[in-house]
Amino acid sequence: MENVVLTIHLILALLLIGVVLLQRNEGGALLSGGGAMTARGAANALTRLTWIFAACFIGTSIALTYLSARNSAGTSVLDTTAPLTAPAPVPAQPAAPPAPEGNLLPPSDAPATTAPASTSP
Repeated sequence: MENVVLTIHLILALLLIGVVLLQRNEGGALLSGGGAMTARGAANALTRLTWIFAACFIGTSIALTYLSARNSAGTSVLDTTAPLTAPAPVPAQPAAPPAPEGNLLPPSDAPATTAPASTSP
């Protein structure tokens, strides 16, 4: 039932948008009035149609609200969440590895490397 009302609601929304876009404003209308209906008669018909679609749209909005409230059956979002508990303890971070001891420089008996000499022009 809710899906049927929702489908009608969406169709009414699209129809209401279309009818409002067809109405005449200061700059003219999307479709110029012509044919068997006069400009004043077309404006009255579109205005009447807009009111009908708006009333039906409001009616389906109320119906969807009623259906949604009836299906909830007094439940609350707070009732469906898990109860609050103490957070799990955070595992202790491992200690940093000990700093290396001793001389960290290369042995002094290793051959020293020198940077190549640059040639200037």
